[in-house]
Amino acid sequence: MTSTTPAAGRPTVATVYGYPRQGQNRELKKSVEGYWKGRITADALRDTARELRRTNWRHLADAGITEVPTGDFSYYDHVLDTSVMVGAVPERHRVAALADPLDGYFAMARGTQDVAPLEMTKWFDTNYHYLVPELGPDTVFTADSTQQVTELTEALRLGHTARPVLVGPVTYLLLAKPAPGVAADFDPLALLDRLLPVYAQVLADLRAAGAEWVQLDEPALVQDRTPAELNATARAYRELGGSTDRPRLLVASYFDRLGEALPVLAKAPVEGLALDFTEAAAGNLDDLAAVGGLPGKRLVAGVVSGRNIWINDYEKSLSTLGTLLGLADRVDVAASCSLLHVPLDATAERDIDPQVRRWLAFARQKTAEVATLARGLARGTDAIAAELAANRADLASRAGSALTHDPAVRARTAAVTDADGRRAQPYERRAAAQRAHLGLPLLPTTTIGSFPQTTELRTARADLRAGRIDTAGYEDRIEAEIREVLAFQEKAGIDVLVHGEPERNDMVQYFAEQLTGYLATQHGWVQSYGTRYVRPPVLAGDISRPDPMTVRWTTYARSRTSKPVKGMLTGPVTMLAWSFVRDDQPLGDTARQVALALRDEVGDLEAAGTSVIQVDEPALRETLPLRAADHAAYLAWATESFRLTTGGVRPDTQIHTHMCYAEFGDIVAAIEDLDADVISLEAARSHMQVAGELAGAGYPREVGPGVWDIHSPRIPSVAEVTALLRKGLGAIPAERLWVNPDCGLKTRGWPETAASLENLVEAARQVRAETAETA
Repeated sequence: MTSTTPAAGRPTVATVYGYPRQGQNRELKKSVEGYWKGRITADALRDTARELRRTNWRHLADAGITEVPTGDFSYYDHVLDTSVMVGAVPERHRVAALADPLDGYFAMARGTQDVAPLEMTKWFDTNYHYLVPELGPDTVFTADSTQQVTELTEALRLGHTARPVLVGPVTYLLLAKPAPGVAADFDPLALLDRLLPVYAQVLADLRAAGAEWVQLDEPALVQDRTPAELNATARAYRELGGSTDRPRLLVASYFDRLGEALPVLAKAPVEGLALDFTEAAAGNLDDLAAVGGLPGKRLVAGVVSGRNIWINDYEKSLSTLGTLLGLADRVDVAASCSLLHVPLDATAERDIDPQVRRWLAFARQKTAEVATLARGLARGTDAIAAELAANRADLASRAGSALTHDPAVRARTAAVTDADGRRAQPYERRAAAQRAHLGLPLLPTTTIGSFPQTTELRTARADLRAGRIDTAGYEDRIEAEIREVLAFQEKAGIDVLVHGEPERNDMVQYFAEQLTGYLATQHGWVQSYGTRYVRPPVLAGDISRPDPMTVRWTTYARSRTSKPVKGMLTGPVTMLAWSFVRDDQPLGDTARQVALALRDEVGDLEAAGTSVIQVDEPALRETLPLRAADHAAYLAWATESFRLTTGGVRPDTQIHTHMCYAEFGDIVAAIEDLDADVISLEAARSHMQVAGELAGAGYPREVGPGVWDIHSPRIPSVAEVTALLRKGLGAIPAERLWVNPDCGLKTRGWPETAASLENLVEAARQVRAETAETA
């Protein structure tokens, strides 16, 4: 490799777009939840947040990051922060927001007993959830740059070179939805001319506070966009770029190639672009060359993946950076997107083999990679010769490891046929057999799987790990919890029961810990939404199932009741999507391996007498590629892997699946291709939108659109649930409609769970009676 030097001799900047918010020990989560429960004051919460920001900036600077981000920190969600910044507070929350901005902010996120929260959905194809802006023709935007200015000022006073990061105006509007009561065909992008002066005011405020650069994130532009949307983008940046009272502007995109939006932004009067140059955005390099590069502009090159946890290939990244030196006035080095999507520090994972740990790069390791690459670009490869040699050795160690290649798994996967992924009978015949076998009433009630994870349960798991109790004592505690959950469900009148999953730490991690090829982390927390953090396992090698994983507890639950009890599994796509997946083979190959392991579990559950088996696939939609041209290939292997998991059961075994918090209208055909007998989906926050989408597409199977939003602490009334059920019945016939919450109940407390489920059952009884009278 030849040595390289930066264009025009400028120092090469190392930077990132965002950093994990939670702190080393999830201090933010604990403080926010402490504030909600009244254990700490608002000032104490603000002090914790301020210290976390200071710590983050210090870590970044110590790692060699020469320009730190501000504005990426959030108590709950950065899109919600943007709604506050532009004054887009829904009418129903305005009184609360005016009375106490912090409490009003959390009310928009979580709702109150009397006021519903904003809808929540996935941030592009990640497992991060954002709060969807609600807009309408009457929306009035007003600038409030308090948070952005405060955080910038903090960083500057600490001596950092800082760059505020904001959600861009086009992406903000493209992510928004019509507010309740607004016509469904209202296009929020129609508000662009109304929004731009507000952004201009925020930019002016940031310039006055000392910002030299401001980053405007426009990830929505990596999706397929219409000519009208591209014209709106050009107009937006002509107006913002044409202002004289502003900092220099860096427009950023990530997660995929910018495509047809690239020439639009290349011509815009902004001073820089930040592009993703990882495998996820293959094509940006050629596209940039095709438009003639970015003469006179700054290019921030995202060559270190912000989404996976594998070490960077330094030689490959330096080659890309060397090519880019000829395409822009200035090339700086960055991660491809915010590091919000990865855990904090791989060195904390003491339970992972040290050699394997060297293959991993979490946020702190990625900042070091960015700094190393920036140094190599600026000073030449001789300046990082030791780092290059160590990187080559680590990459070779991973490629040659026995962990990544199991011949038996590969032989079994190669022997799969199309018949393995098909049920023996069509749905209509299966449905008749299942109704006869299960004997369920009209509008049967069930839950999605998990029940509240109490302090006692978490303590029991901690005690087992610490050796304070033995396995027998732990299993006694789990059995007692299962008995309690079953007793409540029977008393409440629920028709198809669950065992409550008290033994499970997380719906992916629990299975990953029992499969070969997976690595579990102890401290690898990643934000999913608000104060909900998960520890995605690392899918490092070939997958197999040594022993049954769920049969013991499902069989115990079945022995304690005469009602059907669902077996509960996490599907192969979700096992991939909510893990850090290997990047050394196609995703479809990995999915097939996971599906075969789960197929073994499904067979054992059925052999043990389980007649209802739920295989959750909440990630099916979120993993959909951002470009339509890539959808068909993805959906082919994704649906095949689900059918491979479930295709071997008898006709009278009822297969359920579950999905939540995503847009399903564009994948209805794929949902049908799963060939599940029953599907449950989130519908409460979106007011049964999905029921209409399924009906409009002619979906022929049974459906359980959620009637209780479990991500809010509020308890839905009987009247509220009956109203949603009646709306559901307007789209789905009663003989195919189930009654259930939106999602699992793991994060809820027992009092609200009990009250909500009792209301759900009573609503089902009332609507069932109405339906019978009508019939």
